[in-house]
Amino acid sequence: MIRKARIADVKTIHSLLMHNEEHDGLVLPRSFSQLYSHLRDFFVAVDGDDRVVGCCGLNIIWDNLAEIRSLVVLPDFRGKKIGRKLVEAALSEAVTLGIYSVYTLTEQSGFFAHLGFTETAMNGLNQKVFADCLNCPRFPDHCNEVAMVMEL
Repeated sequence: MIRKARIADVKTIHSLLMHNEEHDGLVLPRSFSQLYSHLRDFFVAVDGDDRVVGCCGLNIIWDNLAEIRSLVVLPDFRGKKIGRKLVEAALSEAVTLGIYSVYTLTEQSGFFAHLGFTETAMNGLNQKVFADCLNCPRFPDHCNEVAMVMEL
């Protein structure tokens, strides 16, 4: 089941992001402070025991632009369309909010292309997009991410 994140989920979301950074290195870790202040951005996937097994954030950037970020699914739950459902929930919320342009910065371009995102030039994105890049240990010389966008 996919639902909005709750206060009780923050420690698990933090663990998912920190664990993923250590092993896969595909998402930026987030501090507890960042997670608490942006909790309303997050969706979580829960199993039958209401245990959080994945998360995804929708970060509003500007007037008609939002970012899919912090998408993580526990390894044992991958391949079950949970990541897809998390992204779809975030996209649905974007439309509800009146935001029709959504992007992501990713090393998993195949996954996002399968969902309908298309690759775009990094320099074509609003400069606010790159605020998190300054905190990334791979910026600027070792970044392998591509920008992908979906118009809803």
